[in-house]
Amino acid sequence: MNETVNIRELNDLIASKSNFLNMIRTGMTRRIVGQKHLVDSLLIALLCNGHVLLEGVPGLAKTLAIKTLSQLVDSKYSRIQFTPDLLPADVIGTLIYSVKKETFEVKKGPIFANFVLADEINRAPAKVQSALLEAMQERQVTIGDETFPLDRPFLVMATQNPIEQEGTYTLPEAQTDRFLLKVIIGYPTKSEEKDIIRQNIAGAREEIMPVVSTRDVLEIQKIVQQIYIDEKIENYIVDIVFATREPAKYGLKDLADMIGYGASPRASISLALASRAYAFLQGRGYVIPEDVRAVCHDVMRHRIGLTYEAEANNLTTDDIITDILDKVEVP
Repeated sequence: MNETVNIRELNDLIASKSNFLNMIRTGMTRRIVGQKHLVDSLLIALLCNGHVLLEGVPGLAKTLAIKTLSQLVDSKYSRIQFTPDLLPADVIGTLIYSVKKETFEVKKGPIFANFVLADEINRAPAKVQSALLEAMQERQVTIGDETFPLDRPFLVMATQNPIEQEGTYTLPEAQTDRFLLKVIIGYPTKSEEKDIIRQNIAGAREEIMPVVSTRDVLEIQKIVQQIYIDEKIENYIVDIVFATREPAKYGLKDLADMIGYGASPRASISLALASRAYAFLQGRGYVIPEDVRAVCHDVMRHRIGLTYEAEANNLTTDDIITDILDKVEVP
């Protein structure tokens, strides 16, 4: 009975904070035409205090969407253009010798911000990408002998082009696993394309002003952490993840030779977190199976390794996730 009352109170609390989402969504639509899934994915990452990797061909408003979101939150924003000649010090900072003081001083890099746009992240070599690992996971940066905590909230929002392969580097598995979501961006519809044309030939765009503060974001994140997940939903999440590791036990023998390695425990954590955030977007104080299914592809697609046989058969991780969702019993 108390549990029911708590959920009812949580539903009321979420309803009272709906203005938070409305203001951000309204602000995003001033710049972004369509792309509802993209906007919702960025909001999920924001609510979970996670990181998001956007993949799509150039011109689909990936960078614009991230920049617009950072402008709507009254926070510090930085953009890093990843290139093959970039150095780790260009990302996290370095020690610079001061002749006047006769000592080394810390020069902080662009990673010290609330929102960090890593544009075309796959254009930099692995040692530069690995400079982000400590920041993304521990929310801190070590320069020399000193360790500096990063401001909260802290979100890395990275973009990559899946088509052009010349001068690009595959992201290390350890890094991709630290992204809460990997979102595939598709083309707009015909009507959306016409709206995009009209918006861009109309002249100067409307200036985006902050509508929420970092304090508001941190408060909402605490509310999302209270959203109820039943043990049956937890079992459902675990079954989905374990099906990527032991597909034969879930009646998916055909996938056993297609999966090189399954999702890590971080996938289970991310699936639970993202499901909570999705439930918040729907105005609910509890998670249902549809929430898990809605975020499953974005959470899991970058956490499953394919074999050469799968690639030869043009099988993608999305296909595998779809098969698993169709097979695993829904509570």
